[in-house]
Amino acid sequence: MELAGKSVVVVGTKRSGKAAIDLLLKHGARVCALDAQPAKDDEGALGVPILLQTPENLETAAPDLIVLSPAVPYDLPMFVAARTRGTPVIGEVELASFFLKGPVIGITGSNGKTTTTALTGHLLKACGIEAQVGGNIGTAVTAMVESSSETQWNVLELSSFQLETIHHFRARISACLNVTPDHLDRHHTFEQYAAAKARLFETQQPGDFAVLNWNDATCRDFAKRTAAAVHWFSSAGDAPGGMRLHGDELFWDGRPFLRRSQLPLRGLHNVENVMAAAAIARLAGAALESIAEGVLTFPGVEHRIEFVRSLHGVSYFNDSKATNVDATLKAIEAFDGGLWLILGGKDKGSDYGPLRQPLAKRAKGVLLIGAPPPYAYAAAPLIREALDGVLPLFDCGTLARAVCCAREHASAGDTVLFAPACASFDQFENFEERGRAFKQLVAELF
Repeated sequence: MELAGKSVVVVGTKRSGKAAIDLLLKHGARVCALDAQPAKDDEGALGVPILLQTPENLETAAPDLIVLSPAVPYDLPMFVAARTRGTPVIGEVELASFFLKGPVIGITGSNGKTTTTALTGHLLKACGIEAQVGGNIGTAVTAMVESSSETQWNVLELSSFQLETIHHFRARISACLNVTPDHLDRHHTFEQYAAAKARLFETQQPGDFAVLNWNDATCRDFAKRTAAAVHWFSSAGDAPGGMRLHGDELFWDGRPFLRRSQLPLRGLHNVENVMAAAAIARLAGAALESIAEGVLTFPGVEHRIEFVRSLHGVSYFNDSKATNVDATLKAIEAFDGGLWLILGGKDKGSDYGPLRQPLAKRAKGVLLIGAPPPYAYAAAPLIREALDGVLPLFDCGTLARAVCCAREHASAGDTVLFAPACASFDQFENFEERGRAFKQLVAELF
């Protein structure tokens, strides 16, 4: 891609947008940024003008190329109109793909992406294979370009927002962990959401590899849409080859290499994450024995069923990354019972009904949080409606009140689990800030 002298508009000036701007400037592009909430203080730091994100400002800029940050919807009318005028509209990941050196591992899924991506990077490094990790986790892909090399794997966590705009981007090894309803406020339908995920596999070529969950119907459909060689994983032990769990043993192509009881991560969903990461590492050239050793030294990831502390016999766990119902279900299933669950935040068009049965079986009560009226996307009223009559519900509003309420009601042997099933944007900047707030509140209990 030739950028020198080209006029480029970058939409969104957070982490991915800033990294895209840096890359574009290094390649000689003339850059202007648009943002829904432009901060003039950022102009000096970014080195480009920042204007309000409006159709008029975009049209006035008359760019040769538009680069969208992941948080910016691809189907906004202003970008549809730009494409109609013949202006290319791409995402930050697609931009990076023209300059990134070395083979790419792309990991997607509704849940488990971050843990699997971090574990994959950990396994490769533990096995003596060069790798850098980024994407939706940590470092933006455009910021990885400078440190990339032909001999180093680029291990990328990729969201549906990042994948819906790819065309040139290609993963040497791709993986999908699962596909369950999420981000329907953005993608509108489950089919459109799944189609965005499918782009990762549709851009692969013969000689590439795809690692897919045999127990997920949408993942099985992806196998029909890729030219890559498919390798399955299955926690039910029924995959036709690849990685599978049978009893307490994990097998790769019929060869046992690790016991589930040895794993440092809690929950069956994390067994699947381990299987996917191990399969990817094996396809990247790692030895099974080294993979097994690497799994046992993995420290886990912050905000993913993260143990915070035990106080008066009550255990507190932070799973702030559980931003959808399926992630919360998996977190609930990782515990035997005695749960006090903190739920709520910004609704994403979710159905909370599937929480009823597991909560009736394993939980003692639910503490609801979220921005008060007139906030239009409050999940708490919808959760209350879905769980009415199942178990005690406490309207707490703030996370601080929810933690205090949990402290008052939980008894020795119980577990307080913060797995909110919702986005954080009603009261927090992101799920990381929300998780840190929970940990601080728990640390202050006495």
